[in-house]
Amino acid sequence: MLPTLWSLVLATRGMPPLHLFAIFAIGSFVMRSAGVVLNDLADRSFDRHVTRTRVRPLASGELSPTHAWLVFAFFLVLAGILVLFLDPFTILLSPIAILLAGAYPFAKRIIHIPQAILGIAFGWGTIMAWTASRGTIEAPAWCLFAATVCWAIGYDTIYALQDRDDDRRIGVKSSALLFGSSTWIAVGTVFCAMLLLLGLAGWFADIGWIYYGALAAIGLWCVRQALQLRQTVTTPTAFHMFQQHVWVGVAVFIGIVAGFLL
Repeated sequence: MLPTLWSLVLATRGMPPLHLFAIFAIGSFVMRSAGVVLNDLADRSFDRHVTRTRVRPLASGELSPTHAWLVFAFFLVLAGILVLFLDPFTILLSPIAILLAGAYPFAKRIIHIPQAILGIAFGWGTIMAWTASRGTIEAPAWCLFAATVCWAIGYDTIYALQDRDDDRRIGVKSSALLFGSSTWIAVGTVFCAMLLLLGLAGWFADIGWIYYGALAAIGLWCVRQALQLRQTVTTPTAFHMFQQHVWVGVAVFIGIVAGFLL
């Protein structure tokens, strides 16, 4: 939700229409939920062999694939209803969101950085929010899209640290495995790229200085987190570090609003 709202607020210079704000906030929840169901469907045979995921409803047998497909269909219907309230161009872009959500669960079988596909899926909301606000796709939207991809690679690599041993054993590909002992460098690099792209988006949009102050503060925090990865982190620590990125998203959002209104 947060990258989508970054785009919506940046596109409207801090004053998004309430109906668009509501549509994209709810739509982000609905599409992410649909993606999670599809991911659990695709991964149920893997999840049974991973300590962290073996208790998921599909992996444990608590729910059947039929239940999951019904829930997935329900979320898609909700998403379709929400999209109907948008302009024709944004409606045309919406099937791409479904394709991307469907591609991610299978990416870990093919590429070594499936986190990039996750970022592309999450980032597509920034493009749709921009077109819904301005009727076209402009440079700041692409910067926000790319920043979201970099951010997802970073925080989801941290998340993947929890499953390194299990992923290696069952043959699932992961950026945490690919980067190995250089994970801290890779994560620090994508966070730097994210911040540069966010700064470029703000520059294109002619935002105020306070936004860049927020990015600088976030940058210091990201450096601290990347350095923390130089040491071996426990599973609870990795999950806690991952969860903290909610506040990164919130800080960027506040920075954009403040950059236009203060």
